[in-house]
Amino acid sequence: MKLRLLTGLTALVAVAGLSACSSSGSGDGEPGDGGRTGIDVWLMRDSVSAAFQKEFEKGFEAAHPDIDVRVQVQEWDGIGEKVTAALASNDAPDVIETGNTQVAQFAQSGGLLDLTDKTGALGGKDWLKGLSEPGAYEGKQYGIPYYAANRVVIYRTDLFKKAGVDAAKIKTRDQWIAATKKLNKGAQQGIYLPGQNWYTYSGFVWDEGGDLATESGGKWAGALDSPEALRAMAFYKKLQAFGKGPKDSDEAQPPQAEVMAKGQVAQIISVPGGANVVTQNNPGLKGKLGFFPIPGKTDGTPGAVFTGGSDLVIPAVSRHHDAAYTFVKELTGDAWQKKLAVAMSYVPNKTTLAGAVAGDPGASAMAVGAAVGHATPNTPGWAAVEAKNPVKDYLTAVLAGGDPAREAKKASDAITSAMNSGS
Repeated sequence: MKLRLLTGLTALVAVAGLSACSSSGSGDGEPGDGGRTGIDVWLMRDSVSAAFQKEFEKGFEAAHPDIDVRVQVQEWDGIGEKVTAALASNDAPDVIETGNTQVAQFAQSGGLLDLTDKTGALGGKDWLKGLSEPGAYEGKQYGIPYYAANRVVIYRTDLFKKAGVDAAKIKTRDQWIAATKKLNKGAQQGIYLPGQNWYTYSGFVWDEGGDLATESGGKWAGALDSPEALRAMAFYKKLQAFGKGPKDSDEAQPPQAEVMAKGQVAQIISVPGGANVVTQNNPGLKGKLGFFPIPGKTDGTPGAVFTGGSDLVIPAVSRHHDAAYTFVKELTGDAWQKKLAVAMSYVPNKTTLAGAVAGDPGASAMAVGAAVGHATPNTPGWAAVEAKNPVKDYLTAVLAGGDPAREAKKASDAITSAMNSGS
Protein backbone atom coordinates (compact mmCIF):
# COMPACT_ATOMS: atom_id res chain seq x y z
CA MET A 1 0.00 0.00 0.00
CA LYS A 2 1.34 3.37 -0.99
CA LEU A 3 1.87 6.08 1.61
CA ARG A 4 1.25 9.58 0.38
CA LEU A 5 0.45 13.01 1.78
CA LEU A 6 -3.08 14.28 1.33
CA THR A 7 -3.88 17.86 2.39
CA GLY A 8 -1.04 17.84 4.80
CA LEU A 9 -1.06 14.44 6.23
CA THR A 10 -0.39 10.85 5.82
CA ALA A 11 -3.14 8.84 4.29
CA LEU A 12 -2.93 5.29 3.13
CA VAL A 13 -4.28 4.82 -0.29
CA ALA A 14 -5.73 1.51 -1.34
CA VAL A 15 -4.59 0.58 -4.78
CA ALA A 16 -7.19 -0.96 -6.90
CA GLY A 17 -6.63 -1.03 -11.36
CA LEU A 18 -6.48 0.50 -15.35
CA SER A 19 -7.51 0.70 -18.92
CA ALA A 20 -5.37 -1.40 -21.15
CA CYS A 21 -2.16 0.27 -22.19
CA SER A 22 -1.73 1.30 -25.77
CA SER A 23 1.68 0.53 -27.22
CA SER A 24 2.02 3.22 -29.82
CA GLY A 25 5.08 3.89 -31.95
CA SER A 26 8.03 1.65 -32.73
CA GLY A 27 10.11 -0.27 -30.25
CA ASP A 28 8.31 -3.59 -29.93
CA GLY A 29 11.17 -5.61 -31.35
CA GLU A 30 9.54 -5.67 -34.79
CA PRO A 31 11.26 -5.17 -38.17
CA GLY A 32 12.28 -1.61 -38.88
CA ASP A 33 12.91 -0.53 -35.30
CA GLY A 34 16.53 -1.53 -35.14
CA GLY A 35 15.75 -4.69 -33.17
CA ARG A 36 15.09 -2.87 -29.88
CA THR A 37 12.52 -4.26 -27.50
CA GLY A 38 10.03 -1.66 -26.33
CA ILE A 39 8.56 -2.05 -22.84
CA ASP A 40 5.74 -0.04 -21.29
CA VAL A 41 6.02 0.72 -17.59
CA TRP A 42 3.36 2.14 -15.29
CA LEU A 43 4.73 4.16 -12.39
CA MET A 44 2.46 5.98 -9.96
CA ARG A 45 2.05 9.72 -9.60
CA ASP A 46 4.67 11.22 -7.24
CA SER A 47 6.42 7.92 -6.58
CA VAL A 48 9.52 9.40 -8.21
CA SER A 49 10.46 12.90 -9.27
CA ALA A 50 10.72 13.87 -12.93
CA ALA A 51 14.45 14.39 -12.44
CA PHE A 52 15.00 10.91 -11.00
CA GLN A 53 12.87 9.29 -13.70
CA LYS A 54 14.89 11.02 -16.42
CA GLU A 55 18.19 10.02 -14.81
CA PHE A 56 17.12 6.40 -14.44
CA GLU A 57 15.78 6.06 -17.98
CA LYS A 58 18.98 7.55 -19.39
CA GLY A 59 21.17 5.27 -17.28
CA PHE A 60 19.08 2.19 -17.99
CA GLU A 61 19.03 2.63 -21.75
CA ALA A 62 22.77 3.31 -21.78
CA ALA A 63 23.34 0.01 -19.96
CA HIS A 64 20.72 -1.81 -22.05
CA PRO A 65 20.66 -0.21 -25.50
CA ASP A 66 18.53 -3.08 -26.81
CA ILE A 67 15.59 -2.02 -24.58
CA ASP A 68 13.44 1.07 -25.12
CA VAL A 69 11.61 2.12 -21.93
CA ARG A 70 8.32 4.02 -22.13
CA VAL A 71 7.17 5.17 -18.70
CA GLN A 72 3.55 6.18 -18.23
CA VAL A 73 2.62 7.96 -14.99
CA GLN A 74 -0.69 6.79 -13.52
CA GLU A 75 -2.99 8.30 -10.90
CA TRP A 76 -3.69 6.47 -7.65
CA ASP A 77 -7.42 7.12 -7.78
CA GLY A 78 -9.07 4.23 -9.59
CA ILE A 79 -5.81 2.43 -10.29
CA GLY A 80 -7.06 -0.91 -8.94
CA GLU A 81 -9.78 -1.27 -11.53
CA LYS A 82 -7.35 -0.25 -14.27
CA VAL A 83 -4.77 -2.82 -13.24
CA THR A 84 -7.43 -5.53 -13.01
CA ALA A 85 -8.63 -4.69 -16.52
CA ALA A 86 -5.08 -4.62 -17.88
CA LEU A 87 -4.19 -8.01 -16.41
CA ALA A 88 -7.28 -9.52 -18.04
CA SER A 89 -6.49 -7.98 -21.43
CA ASN A 90 -4.06 -8.87 -24.19
CA ASP A 91 -2.52 -5.39 -24.13
CA ALA A 92 -1.11 -4.96 -20.64
CA PRO A 93 2.02 -2.97 -19.82
CA ASP A 94 5.19 -4.92 -19.11
CA VAL A 95 5.87 -3.62 -15.59
CA ILE A 96 3.43 -2.12 -13.08
CA GLU A 97 4.08 -0.34 -9.79
CA THR A 98 1.44 -1.36 -7.27
CA GLY A 99 0.85 -0.78 -3.57
CA ASN A 100 2.57 -3.52 -1.56
CA THR A 101 -0.61 -4.75 0.15
CA GLN A 102 -2.51 -5.01 -3.12
CA VAL A 103 -0.30 -7.63 -4.76
CA ALA A 104 -2.34 -10.53 -3.36
CA GLN A 105 -5.48 -9.09 -4.94
CA PHE A 106 -3.87 -9.10 -8.38
CA ALA A 107 -2.03 -12.41 -7.91
CA GLN A 108 -5.25 -14.19 -6.96
CA SER A 109 -6.56 -13.66 -10.49
CA GLY A 110 -3.57 -15.44 -12.00
CA GLY A 111 -2.58 -12.29 -13.88
CA LEU A 112 0.94 -11.85 -12.49
CA LEU A 113 4.20 -13.53 -13.44
CA ASP A 114 5.64 -15.79 -10.75
CA LEU A 115 9.10 -14.42 -9.88
CA THR A 116 9.94 -16.83 -7.07
CA ASP A 117 12.98 -18.21 -8.88
CA LYS A 118 14.39 -14.68 -9.23
CA THR A 119 14.43 -13.76 -5.53
CA GLY A 120 18.00 -14.93 -4.97
CA ALA A 121 19.38 -12.89 -7.85
CA LEU A 122 17.42 -9.87 -6.64
CA GLY A 123 18.80 -10.02 -3.09
CA GLY A 124 15.59 -11.28 -1.55
CA LYS A 125 17.18 -12.41 1.71
CA ASP A 126 17.70 -8.73 2.66
CA TRP A 127 14.32 -7.36 1.56
CA LEU A 128 12.18 -5.44 4.02
CA LYS A 129 9.56 -7.90 5.23
CA GLY A 130 6.87 -5.22 5.10
CA LEU A 131 7.35 -5.14 1.31
CA SER A 132 8.32 -8.72 0.49
CA GLU A 133 5.75 -10.60 2.55
CA PRO A 134 2.68 -8.87 1.06
CA GLY A 135 4.36 -9.23 -2.34
CA ALA A 136 3.98 -13.00 -2.01
CA TYR A 137 0.79 -15.00 -2.39
CA GLU A 138 0.25 -18.67 -1.59
CA GLY A 139 3.97 -19.28 -1.28
CA LYS A 140 5.01 -17.61 -4.52
CA GLN A 141 6.70 -14.22 -4.99
CA TYR A 142 4.92 -11.93 -7.44
CA GLY A 143 5.81 -8.46 -6.15
CA ILE A 144 9.42 -7.25 -6.02
CA PRO A 145 10.04 -4.65 -3.27
CA TYR A 146 10.50 -1.17 -4.75
CA TYR A 147 10.61 1.33 -1.87
CA ALA A 148 9.10 1.87 1.57
CA ALA A 149 7.82 4.63 3.79
CA ASN A 150 6.48 4.48 7.32
CA ARG A 151 5.55 6.62 10.27
CA VAL A 152 7.90 8.28 12.71
CA VAL A 153 7.42 10.80 15.50
CA ILE A 154 7.72 14.41 14.34
CA TYR A 155 8.44 16.65 17.30
CA ARG A 156 9.04 20.28 18.22
CA THR A 157 12.68 20.59 19.19
CA ASP A 158 12.11 23.91 20.96
CA LEU A 159 9.24 22.62 23.10
CA PHE A 160 11.23 19.52 24.04
CA LYS A 161 14.18 21.67 25.07
CA LYS A 162 11.97 23.99 27.10
CA ALA A 163 10.47 21.01 28.93
CA GLY A 164 13.89 19.48 29.56
CA VAL A 165 13.16 16.45 27.38
CA ASP A 166 15.95 14.88 25.30
CA ALA A 167 14.40 13.10 22.33
CA ALA A 168 17.57 11.09 21.78
CA LYS A 169 16.97 9.35 25.10
CA ILE A 170 13.43 8.23 24.29
CA LYS A 171 14.01 4.57 23.47
CA THR A 172 11.08 2.80 25.14
CA ARG A 173 7.34 3.25 25.40
CA ASP A 174 7.60 4.05 29.10
CA GLN A 175 10.12 6.81 28.41
CA TRP A 176 7.87 8.12 25.64
CA ILE A 177 4.86 8.24 27.96
CA ALA A 178 6.87 10.04 30.65
CA ALA A 179 8.13 12.63 28.15
CA THR A 180 4.72 13.15 26.58
CA LYS A 181 3.12 13.64 29.99
CA LYS A 182 5.73 16.28 30.80
CA LEU A 183 5.03 18.07 27.51
CA ASN A 184 1.26 18.05 28.00
CA LYS A 185 0.88 21.29 29.96
CA GLY A 186 -1.85 23.92 29.76
CA ALA A 187 -2.82 24.72 26.18
CA GLN A 188 0.15 22.73 24.89
CA GLN A 189 -0.63 19.18 23.75
CA GLY A 190 1.94 16.54 24.53
CA ILE A 191 0.89 14.71 21.37
CA TYR A 192 -1.86 15.12 18.82
CA LEU A 193 -3.09 11.58 18.18
CA PRO A 194 -6.48 11.26 16.48
CA GLY A 195 -8.62 8.50 17.88
CA GLN A 196 -8.91 6.60 14.60
CA ASN A 197 -5.24 6.45 13.65
CA TRP A 198 -5.54 2.70 13.20
CA TYR A 199 -2.17 2.19 11.51
CA THR A 200 -0.44 3.51 14.62
CA TYR A 201 -2.60 1.26 16.80
CA SER A 202 -1.70 -1.69 14.55
CA GLY A 203 1.97 -1.09 15.29
CA PHE A 204 1.27 -1.40 19.00
CA VAL A 205 -0.59 -4.67 18.36
CA TRP A 206 2.43 -6.09 16.51
CA ASP A 207 4.71 -4.87 19.30
CA GLU A 208 2.69 -6.94 21.72
CA GLY A 209 3.02 -10.03 19.54
CA GLY A 210 -0.53 -9.91 18.21
CA ASP A 211 -2.09 -9.29 14.81
CA LEU A 212 -5.21 -7.76 13.31
CA ALA A 213 -6.44 -11.12 12.03
CA THR A 214 -5.23 -14.71 11.98
CA GLU A 215 -5.70 -17.56 9.50
CA SER A 216 -6.47 -21.20 10.21
CA GLY A 217 -7.60 -23.84 7.76
CA GLY A 218 -8.13 -21.31 5.00
CA LYS A 219 -10.43 -19.16 7.13
CA TRP A 220 -9.57 -15.79 8.61
CA ALA A 221 -10.67 -14.45 11.98
CA GLY A 222 -10.39 -10.99 13.51
CA ALA A 223 -7.99 -10.91 16.47
CA LEU A 224 -8.58 -7.57 18.16
CA ASP A 225 -9.99 -9.40 21.18
CA SER A 226 -6.69 -11.23 21.82
CA PRO A 227 -4.78 -10.38 25.03
CA GLU A 228 -2.01 -8.84 22.91
CA ALA A 229 -4.37 -6.54 21.01
CA LEU A 230 -6.14 -5.53 24.20
CA ARG A 231 -2.80 -4.53 25.75
CA ALA A 232 -2.11 -2.47 22.62
CA MET A 233 -5.46 -0.74 23.00
CA ALA A 234 -4.67 0.14 26.61
CA PHE A 235 -1.39 1.74 25.55
CA TYR A 236 -3.01 3.59 22.66
CA LYS A 237 -5.66 5.02 24.99
CA LYS A 238 -3.03 6.13 27.50
CA LEU A 239 -0.94 7.89 24.85
CA GLN A 240 -3.91 9.46 23.10
CA ALA A 241 -5.04 11.08 26.37
CA PHE A 242 -1.95 13.35 26.42
CA GLY A 243 -3.49 15.62 23.80
CA LYS A 244 -6.72 16.82 22.29
CA GLY A 245 -6.94 14.60 19.24
CA PRO A 246 -10.59 13.91 18.32
CA LYS A 247 -11.78 10.46 19.35
CA ASP A 248 -14.03 10.01 16.32
CA SER A 249 -11.85 10.90 13.33
CA ASP A 250 -8.49 10.07 11.78
CA GLU A 251 -5.37 12.04 10.89
CA ALA A 252 -7.03 13.51 7.80
CA GLN A 253 -9.97 15.13 9.58
CA PRO A 254 -8.67 17.69 10.37
CA PRO A 255 -5.23 17.36 8.75
CA GLN A 256 -2.89 16.72 11.66
CA ALA A 257 0.05 18.57 10.12
CA GLU A 258 -2.12 21.68 9.93
CA VAL A 259 -3.08 21.23 13.57
CA MET A 260 0.58 21.01 14.52
CA ALA A 261 1.29 24.14 12.49
CA LYS A 262 -0.89 26.16 14.86
CA GLY A 263 1.94 25.96 17.38
CA GLN A 264 0.50 24.12 20.38
CA VAL A 265 1.34 20.50 19.55
CA ALA A 266 4.61 18.92 20.68
CA GLN A 267 4.39 15.70 18.62
CA ILE A 268 2.51 13.95 15.83
CA ILE A 269 2.94 10.51 14.28
CA SER A 270 3.40 10.83 10.53
CA VAL A 271 5.68 10.10 7.60
CA PRO A 272 8.55 12.62 7.63
CA GLY A 273 7.03 14.54 4.74
CA GLY A 274 4.43 15.79 7.20
CA ALA A 275 7.10 18.15 8.57
CA ASN A 276 7.18 19.97 5.24
CA VAL A 277 3.45 20.53 5.43
CA VAL A 278 3.79 21.88 8.97
CA THR A 279 6.36 24.48 7.92
CA GLN A 280 4.44 25.37 4.77
CA ASN A 281 1.52 26.30 7.00
CA ASN A 282 3.72 27.96 9.61
CA PRO A 283 7.12 29.13 8.29
CA GLY A 284 8.00 30.17 11.84
CA LEU A 285 8.49 26.51 12.73
CA LYS A 286 11.19 25.97 10.12
CA GLY A 287 14.24 24.52 11.84
CA LYS A 288 12.22 23.57 14.91
CA LEU A 289 11.11 20.08 13.90
CA GLY A 290 12.91 16.81 14.52
CA PHE A 291 12.25 13.09 14.08
CA PHE A 292 12.67 9.89 16.06
CA PRO A 293 11.48 6.31 15.47
CA ILE A 294 8.32 5.22 17.25
CA PRO A 295 9.67 3.64 20.46
CA GLY A 296 9.26 -0.04 21.22
CA LYS A 297 8.51 -1.85 24.46
CA THR A 298 12.18 -2.35 25.29
CA ASP A 299 15.38 -0.43 24.69
CA GLY A 300 17.14 -1.61 21.56
CA THR A 301 13.98 -2.70 19.76
CA PRO A 302 12.15 0.02 17.81
CA GLY A 303 8.39 0.02 17.68
CA ALA A 304 6.71 -1.98 14.95
CA VAL A 305 5.26 0.11 12.14
CA PHE A 306 3.00 -0.37 9.19
CA THR A 307 5.20 -0.41 6.10
CA GLY A 308 3.64 1.46 3.23
CA GLY A 309 5.22 1.56 -0.17
CA SER A 310 5.27 -0.16 -3.52
CA ASP A 311 6.25 -3.37 -5.26
CA LEU A 312 6.90 -3.92 -8.96
CA VAL A 313 5.00 -6.67 -10.76
CA ILE A 314 5.14 -8.13 -14.26
CA PRO A 315 1.83 -9.05 -15.93
CA ALA A 316 1.68 -12.63 -17.15
CA VAL A 317 0.38 -11.40 -20.52
CA SER A 318 3.38 -9.13 -21.10
CA ARG A 319 5.08 -10.02 -24.38
CA HIS A 320 8.51 -9.03 -23.06
CA HIS A 321 9.14 -10.91 -19.82
CA ASP A 322 12.94 -10.87 -20.12
CA ALA A 323 13.16 -7.14 -20.82
CA ALA A 324 10.62 -6.42 -18.07
CA TYR A 325 12.65 -8.45 -15.60
CA THR A 326 15.80 -6.56 -16.60
CA PHE A 327 14.01 -3.28 -15.86
CA VAL A 328 12.81 -4.53 -12.46
CA LYS A 329 16.25 -5.85 -11.56
CA GLU A 330 17.89 -2.51 -12.32
CA LEU A 331 15.36 -0.30 -10.52
CA THR A 332 15.31 -2.52 -7.42
CA GLY A 333 19.06 -3.15 -7.45
CA ASP A 334 21.42 -1.60 -4.92
CA ALA A 335 22.85 1.18 -7.11
CA TRP A 336 19.53 2.72 -8.12
CA GLN A 337 17.91 2.03 -4.73
CA LYS A 338 20.54 4.18 -3.04
CA LYS A 339 19.96 7.00 -5.52
CA LEU A 340 16.19 6.71 -5.17
CA ALA A 341 16.36 6.82 -1.37
CA VAL A 342 18.43 10.00 -1.40
CA ALA A 343 16.37 11.67 -4.11
CA MET A 344 12.96 10.89 -2.61
CA SER A 345 13.70 10.40 1.13
CA TYR A 346 12.40 6.83 0.89
CA VAL A 347 13.55 3.76 2.76
CA PRO A 348 15.43 1.45 0.36
CA ASN A 349 14.00 -2.01 -0.27
CA LYS A 350 16.76 -3.85 1.64
CA THR A 351 17.82 -3.60 5.27
CA THR A 352 21.44 -3.60 4.12
CA LEU A 353 20.92 -0.27 2.33
CA ALA A 354 19.63 1.75 5.29
CA GLY A 355 22.91 3.66 5.44
CA ALA A 356 22.02 5.39 2.18
CA VAL A 357 19.71 7.77 4.06
CA ALA A 358 21.99 8.35 7.06
CA GLY A 359 22.24 12.03 6.16
CA ASP A 360 18.46 12.53 6.05
CA PRO A 361 17.05 12.79 9.61
CA GLY A 362 13.49 11.91 8.64
CA ALA A 363 14.35 9.05 6.30
CA SER A 364 16.93 7.58 8.67
CA ALA A 365 14.31 7.54 11.46
CA MET A 366 11.97 5.76 9.03
CA ALA A 367 14.63 3.19 8.19
CA VAL A 368 14.96 2.19 11.84
CA GLY A 369 11.26 1.36 12.03
CA ALA A 370 11.15 -0.21 8.58
CA ALA A 371 13.55 -2.91 9.73
CA VAL A 372 10.72 -4.26 11.90
CA GLY A 373 7.88 -3.21 9.62
CA HIS A 374 4.69 -5.14 9.00
CA ALA A 375 1.83 -5.14 6.53
CA THR A 376 -1.87 -5.81 6.93
CA PRO A 377 -3.04 -9.46 6.62
CA ASN A 378 -1.82 -10.82 3.30
CA THR A 379 -5.07 -11.87 1.69
CA PRO A 380 -7.41 -10.34 -0.90
CA GLY A 381 -10.14 -10.40 1.76
CA TRP A 382 -8.50 -7.60 3.72
CA ALA A 383 -9.74 -5.05 1.18
CA ALA A 384 -13.28 -5.73 2.38
CA VAL A 385 -12.22 -4.90 5.94
CA GLU A 386 -10.74 -1.54 4.99
CA ALA A 387 -13.85 -0.67 2.98
CA LYS A 388 -15.87 -0.30 6.19
CA ASN A 389 -12.99 -0.40 8.69
CA PRO A 390 -14.39 -1.70 11.98
CA VAL A 391 -10.95 -1.05 13.52
CA LYS A 392 -11.65 2.69 13.44
CA ASP A 393 -15.07 2.21 15.00
CA TYR A 394 -13.51 0.05 17.71
CA LEU A 395 -10.91 2.67 18.62
CA THR A 396 -13.55 5.39 18.89
CA ALA A 397 -15.84 3.21 20.99
CA VAL A 398 -13.13 2.42 23.54
CA LEU A 399 -11.81 5.98 23.72
CA ALA A 400 -15.37 7.16 24.31
CA GLY A 401 -15.66 4.89 27.35
CA GLY A 402 -16.78 1.57 25.93
CA ASP A 403 -15.69 -1.71 27.47
CA PRO A 404 -12.50 -2.74 25.61
CA ALA A 405 -13.17 -6.49 25.65
CA ARG A 406 -16.76 -6.19 24.49
CA GLU A 407 -15.95 -3.67 21.76
CA ALA A 408 -12.95 -5.74 20.63
CA LYS A 409 -15.13 -8.84 20.24
CA LYS A 410 -17.63 -6.86 18.18
CA ALA A 411 -14.86 -5.50 15.92
CA SER A 412 -13.22 -8.92 15.58
CA ASP A 413 -16.52 -10.45 14.51
CA ALA A 414 -16.95 -7.70 11.89
CA ILE A 415 -13.44 -8.37 10.56
CA THR A 416 -14.11 -12.12 10.39
CA SER A 417 -17.33 -11.57 8.47
CA ALA A 418 -15.72 -9.16 5.99
CA MET A 419 -12.65 -11.29 5.31
CA ASN A 420 -14.65 -14.44 4.58
CA SER A 421 -17.54 -12.82 2.73
CA GLY A 422 -16.22 -13.90 -0.65
CA SER A 423 -15.10 -17.39 0.30
